[in-house]
Amino acid sequence: QVQLVESGGGLVQAGGSLRLSCAASGSIFSSYVMGWYRQAPGKQRELVASITSGGITNYVDSVKGRFTMSRDNAKNTVYLQMNSLKPEDTGVYYCYTIRSPYTYWGQGTQVTVSL
Repeated sequence: QVQLVESGGGLVQAGGSLRLSCAASGSIFSSYVMGWYRQAPGKQRELVASITSGGITNYVDSVKGRFTMSRDNAKNTVYLQMNSLKPEDTGVYYCYTIRSPYTYWGQGTQVTVSL
C-alpha cells in the first residue's frame, strides 16, 4: 500500500509561483512513474507533468517552460515548481504514482490563480 500526501497549494495572482510537494509513504525507487494531474472546474482530469524512475520528465504543452518537476529520493518526495502562473492553471492538483499494476492517488490540493 502507498499513501501520497500533497501540500503547497493556495491562492496566487497571475504571474506568481507555487511549489507543490508530494510525499510518499514508501520509497519512490519502487515507483516507475510519479507525477501530477489537475482537474479544472467542468473539465476532465489532465496529465500535467511526470517523472520516471530514470529521471526523465514530461510536461503537457501548456505548462512547458513554466512548470518543473523534481524528486528527492532521500525524502521520498516529488515536487512541482509552478512559475508564471495563469488563471487557466486553476484546479485541483493530484499527485499520482504508478507501481504496476496499480496507480495510487493523493487527496488533491487546490491551486487558484486570480487575475
